[in-house]
Amino acid sequence: MNNCPCGSGNEYATCCEPIIKGRKSAETAEQMMRARYSAHVKVEIDFLYESTHPDHREGYDHKATQTWAENSEWYGLEIIETNQGGPKDKEGEVVFTARFRDKEGRRTHHERGRFTRYKGNWRFTEGEMVKPKPLTSTKIGRNDPCHCGSGLKYKKCCGK
Repeated sequence: MNNCPCGSGNEYATCCEPIIKGRKSAETAEQMMRARYSAHVKVEIDFLYESTHPDHREGYDHKATQTWAENSEWYGLEIIETNQGGPKDKEGEVVFTARFRDKEGRRTHHERGRFTRYKGNWRFTEGEMVKPKPLTSTKIGRNDPCHCGSGLKYKKCCGK
């Protein structure tokens, strides 16, 4: 079985691939977000461009996106929260964390992605980085899991 990179637990051929290949439309903003993550993993750059709302494509660099996707190692997607974005909605938000390694090292991308319908189909409009919540007074030990959610020990992540 070829699991889908989006983390749904479903097979890629029945999950994100039909959306990426244009055989099926995403029914929800979350499905579109999952397909966009999978497109990064599978280096389906045309889909990333096409799934971006036309009003938000300015500055898109096709070649740089392709190079970055090809040279990154992908560790997973976690959907944290969705607001609207259902089959009957016109707009939606998906808060997610994507984990990967690029030339700068292991990274966690925490974003609030916004989606809207364009000609009946979900399209990405913009993303806003989610700032980490302030630490409480609880002391984090060097060998404790990092508070950013990377899965690494604090000393190997944010404690550097």
